[in-house]
Formats: sequence, structure tokens, C-alpha cells
Amino acid sequence: LSPDEDGICSGRYFSESGLVGLLEQAAELFSTGGLYETVNEVYKIVIPILEAHRDFRKLTLTHSKLQKAFDSIINKGQKRMFGTYFRVGFYGSKFGDLDEQEFVYKEPAITKLPEISHRLEGFYGQCFGEDAVEVIKDSAPVDKRKLDPNKAYIQITFVEPYFDKYEMKDRVTYFEKNFNVCRFMYTTPFTMDGRPRGELSEQYKRNTILTTMHAFPYIKTRINVIQREEFVLTPIEVAIEDMCKKTQELTAATHQEPPDAKILQMVLQGSVGATVNQGPLEVAQVFLAEIPADPKLYRHHNKLRLCFKEFIMR
Repeated sequence: LSPDEDGICSGRYFSESGLVGLLEQAAELFSTGGLYETVNEVYKIVIPILEAHRDFRKLTLTHSKLQKAFDSIINKGQKRMFGTYFRVGFYGSKFGDLDEQEFVYKEPAITKLPEISHRLEGFYGQCFGEDAVEVIKDSAPVDKRKLDPNKAYIQITFVEPYFDKYEMKDRVTYFEKNFNVCRFMYTTPFTMDGRPRGELSEQYKRNTILTTMHAFPYIKTRINVIQREEFVLTPIEVAIEDMCKKTQELTAATHQEPPDAKILQMVLQGSVGATVNQGPLEVAQVFLAEIPADPKLYRHHNKLRLCFKEFIMR
């Protein structure tokens, strides 16, 4: 509301009851959208007003709605669906202002990459003609010089919400990991000779972290990327990350309540069997067979040994 607009302060919403009405509407919509935790935040503003008016009938109603919201949180647990995120980059002069712009799109929870790909290709195909639009299939950096100037290129990559270690202390629940999110990460495997995948000892990885202008969920379902950071992981760091991930999966599977034998079986097979991406045994043989000659690698070497110690214990 801008107070200098004519008649805004005499409008029907510009009163205590108008405010309460709008907040109640917001709480209803949050509830419909499955964001039950925010229902509580909204009612925190409403309740003191109702208490001041001694409006016990409305307080009863409000608390029953809160109970419903909390029940939903308990009952739905991990089954709640919050959204899937994709980074979409536009390349080519056909896009005008959009050229070289990047966005993060928020899609319904179980959207697969081919679905959004097909939708955007169809949409821009109608704008520029089907032959003029091409989707770039990999997540490697785009070299504009290699692109056809008469075509419009769209690059789509699946991204996941990214948090620093200190943030994870506060983001405990599944909801907290999917609400008020503005940083996203995707990884691109590469080797020094240009192939995406290679042997363990030559497998590098590039982690790209994108920051958006606003946090999701937002009024719009796509938000501009305003910053990008890149980190390159060396082969031994890639191995450390993989081992930590395997250990986390094992920990989760062995601590699951109630226990789930099927999931444990799958995790165990993935951990012990030599799978497509070479099992832990191979990792140990490649990186831990001898002490590295380069003192810079000592720290990583030790870290990987500690990862294995934890892994074997699990």
C-alpha cells in the first residue's frame, strides 16, 4: 500500500479488521499450498489482536486451524512435495534482452528434466519457429563463438538448494531445507583432456553455486541469477566427497525409524559391490596405496583415510 494514493487510507482493508481478514486469507492459502509452518507465523500476528479484543470465538477457530496445520506437519513428514529447481540459460541474439541471462525455475515437485525441456522448447519454438530453437544437453560452460547466430539456444540443468555448513545447523527439517532458498548448486564432471568422465585418478568436478535475486518460494516461478561461484575439486577431493556421501547414506539407512531392510540392502550393495562408478575398494587402491609425494596432498590423504575409518565403522 502506498499512503500517498488517494483514498487508500479510507479503503476497507485499511483497518484492524481488514488486516486480520487479509492475514487469515494468507494463512488459508499457505495451508492450501502445503506450507503449514508459515501458517503458524501468520497467526502469531493475528492472535495478539484477537486476544486484545477478547474475541474467544475467533481464538477457538484460529487455534483449531493451527492444530490442523501442526497435525499435517506430523502426519505428512517427508512425503511433502516442495518443488524441483532448474537453471535455465538463454543464448543467442534472437532472445533480445534475455541473451546470456540465467534464471532458476521452480517447478512442481516431481518434474523431470525432459518435461521442462520439452515445454520450453515448445514455447520458444512457437515464438521463433521450431527449427530455430535448440536445447543444449550438457551443463558445461557455453562457448558463444561455437553457436549458430541464427539460432536460439536454451541450456537447462537440474540444480539443488545449497547451504553452507553453518546454515545446516538451523535448517533441520525438510521444510526448512526448501523454504527461503536463494542459493543453488549443480556439478559438472570433467577431465583435463576434455572428456566428461575418466578414470578415478583423473576425474575432476566443477561445483557451480548460483545466487538468485530473491528467495523461493516467490511470487514468480523464475528468478534471475545475480551471482555465480565456481569451485574445482581435484580427483582425491571428488573421492572424499563420494565416500562421505556413501557414509551418510549408510548412517541414514541404519538409523531409519522404523527400519527398512530393502533400503539398507540397496545402500549396502551400492557401498560394497563394485558398481559402475567404481566401488570404495577401487578408491582405496587408487588413492591410499601409497603416501603421496606432494606434501600438499597429505591433508586430503588423511581426510580420505578418516572417511574410510568412519565408513568401515558404519
